[in-house]
Amino acid sequence: MSNQAQDILQQYWGHSTFRPQQAEIIKNVLAGSDSIALLPTGGGKSLCYQLPALLLDGITIVVSPLIALMKDQVMTLQEKGIKALSITSGISFSELDTLLDNCIYGNYKLLYLSPERLQQELVRERIKLMNVSLIAVDEAHCISQWGHDFRPAYREISKLRALKPTVPFIALTATATPKVLKDITEQLELQDPQLFKTSYHRPNLTYNVVQATDKFYQLETILANTKASAIVYVRNRKATLNTAHFLKGRGISATSYHGGMSRDERHKQYLAWRNNKVQVMVGTSAFGMGIDKADVATVVHLEIPDSIENYFQESGRAGRAGQESQAVLLYNENDEVRLENQFIKVIPQVADVKKIYKHLNNYFQISYGEGQETLHRFNFSEFCATYKLHTILTFNALQTLDRNSVISLSQEFTKRATINFKVNDFALSYYLIRNNQLDDVVKAVLRTYGAVFEQVTNINYSIVATKASKTIEQVHQVLLTLEKDDIIDYEHQNYDTAITFLVPRDDDRTINVIAPYINAQATYKKNQVDAIKTYLATDTVCRAIQLMQYFDETLTTPCGKCDVCTNATHQVSRTAIHSAIIDILREGPKTSREISQLDYPQQTIINTIRLLLDQKKIAILANNTYTLL
Repeated sequence: MSNQAQDILQQYWGHSTFRPQQAEIIKNVLAGSDSIALLPTGGGKSLCYQLPALLLDGITIVVSPLIALMKDQVMTLQEKGIKALSITSGISFSELDTLLDNCIYGNYKLLYLSPERLQQELVRERIKLMNVSLIAVDEAHCISQWGHDFRPAYREISKLRALKPTVPFIALTATATPKVLKDITEQLELQDPQLFKTSYHRPNLTYNVVQATDKFYQLETILANTKASAIVYVRNRKATLNTAHFLKGRGISATSYHGGMSRDERHKQYLAWRNNKVQVMVGTSAFGMGIDKADVATVVHLEIPDSIENYFQESGRAGRAGQESQAVLLYNENDEVRLENQFIKVIPQVADVKKIYKHLNNYFQISYGEGQETLHRFNFSEFCATYKLHTILTFNALQTLDRNSVISLSQEFTKRATINFKVNDFALSYYLIRNNQLDDVVKAVLRTYGAVFEQVTNINYSIVATKASKTIEQVHQVLLTLEKDDIIDYEHQNYDTAITFLVPRDDDRTINVIAPYINAQATYKKNQVDAIKTYLATDTVCRAIQLMQYFDETLTTPCGKCDVCTNATHQVSRTAIHSAIIDILREGPKTSREISQLDYPQQTIINTIRLLLDQKKIAILANNTYTLL
């Protein structure tokens, strides 16, 4: 590695040495060769393209599916004095035009793009004019149909190869099976890429699986013993709010993050956690990818993830600075049933996809042989209600159609609206004097649409919201108030989904062509769920060894710290544990929480309680306490 690279590493990142494989990857990139970097979460993937970007003449394009990653990395780079920008959703055409011009003429070193942006002709045309030195594809497993976060728009990235045929590519990911690596190489059209891979093993990260009757109590116990930063993963939006509320009620500072929040709200919550103003971030799987926060010491899963890949990646957000950290998976007997219902029973089969595709065509009145390249916006829940469809199964079927280029699917919150003022401008002025809280939105409407007093007018919520410095929802609420007060006529409809039919309608034939893929994906998903269930059930093999085996890596020495290893090193006679539980119950009925205070491994206590129940030596009372028989 050149002295110049070492100097830049020290100057901008404050490190005197590279992490494993970083120097070799950077050397290969600087030599102009294609690379695949398979580094574990926290392995320093971003440096492998950020540092070369400073050494190469021109701009590095980084394609990433993660808005949070883009914002976080651009902010961090700018703080270091490195010229970087990101182009995400929600920006106007004129702003996009200006940002692309900056990339051509502004001496920027890194441009972050979402894969969807590459579908825009303007973006592709401007990239042709850029002096591109490197193209980095982050979360590259998303390009593979066998990747755990497959994203159809990633298939657009190969167009960059046509636009910039001589520019080297680097594909980066934390978890990828050999099948996924092969797919990455083919889809990105990589030329003899060199694979750089480090061990998945993280000696500083301890994996624990805990069977917990009362998960909230167990969570409180885990977090009460540390003040370090933590992440708690839950399944849905409601659970993020409930869990954060519970923790705050126990004196543990926490905030929440989920996809239903506005961008500004999510960013505000993230910054509070990132800057350690709150200790715990409670999030869905939408949170964390690409977030480089080194001081996270604990990651807790309150529900079973749907795959080893996702569990491993999410757990790996702890201990990135090399400090001793823990990943705890809490589960109970009901979770495996829930796992089956949430992930196995909603895998679309060929018959499901055929039925939903037919309903989709009928819903939009598409005739046989027609419909190609037509766009349709609709309310997803209303569509499902019309045909009495299971919502999750239906959405998964739409994603299957999307991945196979039968339709193009996008989720978008769109409000279509028309308004017409029913009062004259004098009456409106008098009304606003008495309701001045509505003034900003009304004036924004009047400045934008001059004919609203004379005729029914289509309005654009985004334009009004921007001019009034409000959110779209706030604009909607103001218009509802004006309608209620008989000031305007207001017609509106919400859409949350949009599809474009990519092929003419031909029901059975269309689906029969993709049937082998549908069957293969169903099998693949079932195997993933079975693997996580096996991981939970296996209490005789070190957790780290199990995880390494899943990724085709051999680890011979047990970690000595996980729940399996701890139970093995603290073996005590069954008689001793029996006696301890019987003794404490002689004092009177006890809850499982009270019994768990005994100085034995918790899983061992749980197993012993079950045995005593089976032997009818103890019983559960109506108030969920245990008593002697």
